[in-house]
Amino acid sequence: MLKNGLKRNATSRPGRPQPANGSFIELRRVVKKYTGTAGSVTALNGVDLQIGAGEFVVVLGKSGAGKTTLVNMITGIDRPTSGEIRVAGTAVHALGEDKRAVWRGRNVGVVLQFFQLLPSLTVVQNVMLPMDLADRYPIPQQRKRAMYLLEQMEIAEHAHKLPAAVSGGQQQRVAIARALANDPPILLADEPTGSLDSSTAQSVFAVFQDLVRQGKTIVMVTHDQDLARQAQRSVLLADGEIVGE
Repeated sequence: MLKNGLKRNATSRPGRPQPANGSFIELRRVVKKYTGTAGSVTALNGVDLQIGAGEFVVVLGKSGAGKTTLVNMITGIDRPTSGEIRVAGTAVHALGEDKRAVWRGRNVGVVLQFFQLLPSLTVVQNVMLPMDLADRYPIPQQRKRAMYLLEQMEIAEHAHKLPAAVSGGQQQRVAIARALANDPPILLADEPTGSLDSSTAQSVFAVFQDLVRQGKTIVMVTHDQDLARQAQRSVLLADGEIVGE
């Protein structure tokens, strides 16, 4: 479990835009089509979804259901073919590529299944990297904040090791610390426990639950029904459509 005192999320700070209708994340009639040599594939088909600030939402569905595409829409990694995506009052679908990258660096933390830690950087350097890229914290504060986050994840004693020298569960905790580096209000996790054993997966899930209690908004993609039952809310995707909650 996380230690007490993790900095509350940025939604509580003055100047952070808030949505007028109560939805922190809102997708309206979102369609995403991919066109290739084999023809056109519809990954999302008219998705409507509202998520409130501080919610923990799990997205379930079979492979190819559109789960990762949904995450990519919210993060601005990809753009919809049609429809609208608003996050904390920002029309993400309308931002140009450069502005989306800047917005994402400051507002969204992403955790992936296979950690994506840079193998040549130490644990603490991996956590510092997003701060340097987003120019969010002065250089003297970056290492201090990175160590603080690693302490919250109970992994600080491994700060100066390379990722390969720690376990899979520990690497995922480092990845979560890295996702929190710029204090984003939103955390998007795409199968974050998919490569972990059940005990370690439960431990990582408990970290997410603690973050929600401290104010973060989390959207997590998973195939794990047992974990999904523990979330505040579950959304079921099938063939690019939300078919149940």
